[in-house]
Amino acid sequence: MVEFLRTHANHPDFKRFIVDLDSEFKIRYPESQHNFQPYNEVDANARVIIGFTNQQPIGCGCFRTTIQKSTIEIKRMYVVPDFRNRGIGKKILELLEQWAVEQGFTTAILETGVNQPEAIAAYRKSGYQLIPNFPPYDTVMESICMEKKLKSG
Repeated sequence: MVEFLRTHANHPDFKRFIVDLDSEFKIRYPESQHNFQPYNEVDANARVIIGFTNQQPIGCGCFRTTIQKSTIEIKRMYVVPDFRNRGIGKKILELLEQWAVEQGFTTAILETGVNQPEAIAAYRKSGYQLIPNFPPYDTVMESICMEKKLKSG
């Protein structure tokens, strides 16, 4: 059984996952990942979901607010490789969206990359649609931006 925790960006398991995620990105984007580091930072106000099985952390995701008051940006989605393709990432995303709706947000945006076809497919299945790349990704060829209108209930 998977349990989920609402927490913050300073949670030690989240911090460990960020290191793992960045390492994976360096493999997928060896020539350009260093350019993304400033964009991937999340401050202490980010809302974080961590998934656990048998008290072992197995995945995470978070959202941060944007300059548009009704919009959040999904960030730092990660599932441990041995637990992928089990719906854990999808559930984390759903819980982040639910949390955002509870706080009055109506739109979610995100950025992913061309070398992550599984992420693109998962976001599409979850109702995200391609949009023009938003800043700071508007000049980044490897970036793909997506959006979803959030619904309560």
